[in-house]
Amino acid sequence: MGFPLTRLRRLRRTPALRSLVRETRLTPDCLVYPLFVCPGDGVRREVPSMPGVFNLSIDEAVREARETHALGVPALILFGLPEKKDEVATGAWDENGIVQRAAHAIKSEVREILLVGDVCLCEYTSHGHCGVFKLSPQHPLGAAVASPPTARADYEIENDATLELLARTAVSLARAGVDIIAPSDMMDGRVGAIRKALDHAGFENTPILSYAAKFASAFYGPFREAADSAPQFGDRRSYQMDGANRREALREIALDVEEGADMVMVKPAMPYLDVIAAARERFDVPIAAYQVSGEYAMIEAAARNRWLERDRVMVESLISIRRAGAGMIVTYFAKDAARLLG
Repeated sequence: MGFPLTRLRRLRRTPALRSLVRETRLTPDCLVYPLFVCPGDGVRREVPSMPGVFNLSIDEAVREARETHALGVPALILFGLPEKKDEVATGAWDENGIVQRAAHAIKSEVREILLVGDVCLCEYTSHGHCGVFKLSPQHPLGAAVASPPTARADYEIENDATLELLARTAVSLARAGVDIIAPSDMMDGRVGAIRKALDHAGFENTPILSYAAKFASAFYGPFREAADSAPQFGDRRSYQMDGANRREALREIALDVEEGADMVMVKPAMPYLDVIAAARERFDVPIAAYQVSGEYAMIEAAARNRWLERDRVMVESLISIRRAGAGMIVTYFAKDAARLLG
């Protein structure tokens, strides 16, 4: 039945009516707040490209965890800036590493908050890649020489050799009190390797949230400043996904679920809403999405120039991700959104 009998505006007349019939709900309990933990005491250093986001020493991270929990945000995801880096990412799986110590400290003060441990090597390797690398035989110095490559053809990220280090990192984080293991490296087979290692170490009840569809995106730039994780040579397109490939993303998700992923993530969020929607339609596991640093920085920059209404755009962007099918959203807006949503 059409107009005039049907008038869809009847249900839009007042805030109460709009709320009553709202199809997609955004609440603080679906948000995850990222923290960047660095050495030192009393450190709260703002990231220039991400206003309102800070590198935090462990004591400041504990304070941030208290505030986040009080706002109703149930989870934090931890990223670490180690004191030293090397070619095999020792700081990632060191039992006394920066994230491991931060997890201990946060859990001792805010026991109820969920901690998600990002499992990747890029923040801990001297070369900034997500795995160990070898030089190709064509490199003028030879494959056995650990020298920075000068071209993409000069090196290869070693998938299988990286799996052992990722598994060691996952176990060390679980021992430190991390509740959810989140591999973000995009090596083939990492979920299976991590699941096996966790089970063998007695952490069979620790779930895995896999960054199953992580795209080689230009939206990661501010994060790499925050985490000091930019590649020192080449790029990550040989292991992160091509942004043109939705069907391949679904294959990646299916493989990770088969290997034991309890939850999966799509990253970035807003440029890949179609992938989130397709994953929600096809898979019965919880779907997360990461509203990445570039998405955050664009909104902040536009708002500071008074081109957009910050709070409205923030909420609208988060609702779009929820509407696409994400049950959880990792976002730098988590605290501010929770304050607005009350």
